[in-house]
Amino acid sequence: MIESVTKSSVSASQQRFIETLQRLNFGRIEHLRIQAGEPVLDPPPRVIRAIKLGGDNGSRPELGKADFLLKSSFVELFEHFRRIENGTIESLEIKHGLPFMLTVEQ
Repeated sequence: MIESVTKSSVSASQQRFIETLQRLNFGRIEHLRIQAGEPVLDPPPRVIRAIKLGGDNGSRPELGKADFLLKSSFVELFEHFRRIENGTIESLEIKHGLPFMLTVEQ
C-alpha cells in the first residue's frame, strides 16, 4: 500500500522535480540522473514537451500551491529513485503533470 505523502514532506530536490513535471504537464524527461536516491536537475535532463492540439498546454494548477497530497504515482516514482540509488532513468513519460511510465536500462 502506498502511504499518504505531502509535497512539503519530501526533499527539496523532489519538490523541484514535482514542480518541473507540473510545468511540463505532458511530455517526457530523458536521461534523468539519480544520485543517492534523489533526482539531479543540475545539469538539467532533456525535457521534451508534448503539445495537445486543441487542448490546454499550460502548467498544472497545483504548481501554485505550497503543499498538497501527492498522487500515488509520485510516491511510487520516488520509491524507484531510492531503489536505483545511483543511475539514470532513460525516459520518464509525463501525463497531466504526473509521472506515468519510466524506462530504465537493466
